[in-house]
Amino acid sequence: MTRQLSREASPRARLGLIVGEPAGVGPELAIRLAQQARDCDLVAFADPDVLTEAASRLGLPLALHDANDTEANSRAAGHLVVTPHRTAERVVPGTLNVRNAQHVLDCMHNASRLCLSGVLDGLVTGPVHKGILCDAGVVFSGMTGFLATQAGLRESDVVMMLANPQMRVALVTTHLPLRAVADSINADLLERVTTVLHGSLQRDFGIARPRIAVLGLNPHAGEDGHLGTEERDIFLPWLTRMRARGFDLVGPLPADTAFLPQRLTAFDAVLAMYHDQGLPVLKFSGFQHAVNISLGLPYVRVAVDHGTALDLAGRGLADHSSLVAALTHAERFVQHRREHCA
Repeated sequence: MTRQLSREASPRARLGLIVGEPAGVGPELAIRLAQQARDCDLVAFADPDVLTEAASRLGLPLALHDANDTEANSRAAGHLVVTPHRTAERVVPGTLNVRNAQHVLDCMHNASRLCLSGVLDGLVTGPVHKGILCDAGVVFSGMTGFLATQAGLRESDVVMMLANPQMRVALVTTHLPLRAVADSINADLLERVTTVLHGSLQRDFGIARPRIAVLGLNPHAGEDGHLGTEERDIFLPWLTRMRARGFDLVGPLPADTAFLPQRLTAFDAVLAMYHDQGLPVLKFSGFQHAVNISLGLPYVRVAVDHGTALDLAGRGLADHSSLVAALTHAERFVQHRREHCA
């Protein structure tokens, strides 16, 4: 099956689904997602045999469609269009196989290429396994960085944001050792990340004048220089310049009180300085419905906010709520972008 997708404008969102690591829960999540009727045109990038076997284990109906079959009711419950990428070896759920790493990379390359060429409006991505990709000899820090490189961008040009119904948290730094975080943060990086975040809140979320809470780096946001000088020497001058340009930024705020529910209602997003400063709070407040959003790409990309869950793979126990939320967000973002550009 070769997907002959059209560049012609469609009233429906055209989204690619990267199923992800075939030995993880991604195939099962895709099957469960396919049980719901959809408004968008969705094409999965996966091995059809892996999907068929996953559907059989789950005892769920699945009709796979050739992309050239324009008459197929591919948006109906139990139906899915697939662009096939075969695995090198048979997949055993829960067992990683380095020989199948290239399959995952091929799916990501093809799907992102179709987004960059305008054939697809965006991507919904299931979980990939960083370790097995690195074991295969690929320098892979995460999907956000991979997609940024594919688009010809620096990794710092694309911002990771996680969102659930309670909050949105964007990150200045992502997968860095904690000892490297402070040395990485400077006014230029803060400006790039905030500009991307601000623009995405307007374009993707439809917020005309976003209000962003900026967390400090140190405990108590530095306590006037007694617990660290970054807030005084870097944050405050940078905030003054950004506010003069019209950005509505509040901070630097102590991270231990910024997430109080009564404070969060005043902000459209929180800007955290490092991974574990902001994400544990978000995941605690609503992990199953959280999604991972890549801001700054030329197309929409929303992912599940969980890993491959190898211990659950093949057992029919994986919850697909995050994938459903990712698809819902992606459809909404495509619509907002179209309205923003109109």
